[in-house]
Amino acid sequence: MALTVLNPTIEYDSRDFKLAPRIDTLAGKTVGLISNGKEGTQGFFTHLDQQLREKLKVAEVIWETKSNYSAPAEDDIIERARAWDLAITGLGD
Repeated sequence: MALTVLNPTIEYDSRDFKLAPRIDTLAGKTVGLISNGKEGTQGFFTHLDQQLREKLKVAEVIWETKSNYSAPAEDDIIERARAWDLAITGLGD
């Protein structure tokens, strides 16, 4: 039996990697929540949505759910996310 060992390290020089610019406040912003679609995500995101709106005065919270929990978000979700000020991804096992 063969054993395959995967190397999870980055394959390119990460020194050129730039972080996204940070926002100074969430008040009045649009936040997107991207769920992996598992059952536990619903309750967490519901609570997070409430906290974002009530305590941090977020203007809009948009919910998206990936069609496959173990795959990256689909291109159409990524395209819509370009209009958001912040994206939060989550999983619920």
